[in-house]
Amino acid sequence: MLRRRQFLAASAAGIAAAPAFVRGQNLNSRVQIAGIGCDGKGWSDIKEMDSHAATQMVAYCDVDLSRTEKVKDLTPGAPVYQDFREMLARHGDSIDAVTVSTPDHMHAFIGLDAMRQGKHVYCQKPLTHNVWEARQMALQAKQSGVITRLGNQIHSHTFYRTAVAAIQSGVIGKVKEVHSWCAATGHGKSFHISRPKTLEDVPKTLAWNQWLGVAPERPYGGWKIYHPWGWRDWQDFGNGALGDFGCHILDPVFTALKINAAPIELTADHTGLNDEVWPAQTTVKYVFPGTDWTARPALPITWYDGGRLPTLRGTDFPSNQALPKSGSLFVGEQASLVLPHVGAPFVSSGALLDEVEGLNHYHGWVDGIISGQQPSDGFDYGGPLTEAVLLGNVAVRYRGETLKWNGKAMQFTNDDSANAWLRRDYRDGWDIAAV
Repeated sequence: MLRRRQFLAASAAGIAAAPAFVRGQNLNSRVQIAGIGCDGKGWSDIKEMDSHAATQMVAYCDVDLSRTEKVKDLTPGAPVYQDFREMLARHGDSIDAVTVSTPDHMHAFIGLDAMRQGKHVYCQKPLTHNVWEARQMALQAKQSGVITRLGNQIHSHTFYRTAVAAIQSGVIGKVKEVHSWCAATGHGKSFHISRPKTLEDVPKTLAWNQWLGVAPERPYGGWKIYHPWGWRDWQDFGNGALGDFGCHILDPVFTALKINAAPIELTADHTGLNDEVWPAQTTVKYVFPGTDWTARPALPITWYDGGRLPTLRGTDFPSNQALPKSGSLFVGEQASLVLPHVGAPFVSSGALLDEVEGLNHYHGWVDGIISGQQPSDGFDYGGPLTEAVLLGNVAVRYRGETLKWNGKAMQFTNDDSANAWLRRDYRDGWDIAAV
């Protein structure tokens, strides 16, 4: 008798002969999902997956049991763990797919393990904590043949899809340059820029060693200093504003212009960097190879955060045109387009844009699992997007220096010291094996 996982795999392989709705009549063909990270963004991811008619949430994992009450109400009786490895070891045969909604530093450790066990993976953005990990996640997804999706759900939103279609229709002509920005600061969530001197006891509900995972050991600092929420500030765990928002705001840039090559050089400026947290304000100037949608052989893309904004000089917007707090400005040969972050795009010429219907990003992943067809925004796309974002944070460590990047070789060619920041040293017992 076929086990559930074998049944799903066999069904996907024969999908042309057996339409998805026929498979859905067999209760065993429901996609059974485990949620890893159960509150905050994890909770919203789980709710969306659970709302699909062909899914069943079957298990949960969170290092902090105090953050599992919602999922216990959602799926009474489903097992709850603090260690995802134990969950997969005990229930692997009844789990088809996982959502990974943890701090950045654990994405690759969890995601790679799950894919190596044949699980489909939906992983929050940025895909990983460092460049090397992003490359490994893309390679592993291809090797394992699983359906993946990056958790930058605005990829499927009507506003982003409308902007992509407008640019590709030629409404602004070929693009000369892009400016992208967000209002968020690189630190400020934890209200610390150095490790706290006064320490608190670890809550009884929190497995602190599991939370640290691959990262260097340090004491639990106190509520919201690292866990929950504050971790994005800290270089050991998060990636600041660029890591938090880059995979959202740069996504329609990559999609509209069909950027499928790595940047060739990067230069960063910021307000100051210590050894612990990311700068409050950052500017990163990228240069990418041009595409069929760009005006020149090289495409400048500039990122700003912490309230920094681009100038409108060189565009045909009036000088008093208000810019959104976060978004992108595409400067074309014929006109310019502004795409607010989760807002309707508008064009300097006043042209009306044909609205493109939005899709459910989460359901698209589930539908891909059922059909065996990889949707857009898989790790083959999310990996390189994340690499570009995180390369910006490497450049932040070399303020004012232009770093030359060879994407195929995955190395900086003009400053070897920068290559040390492409991956991290993993804590004993938490190593990540290369694909």
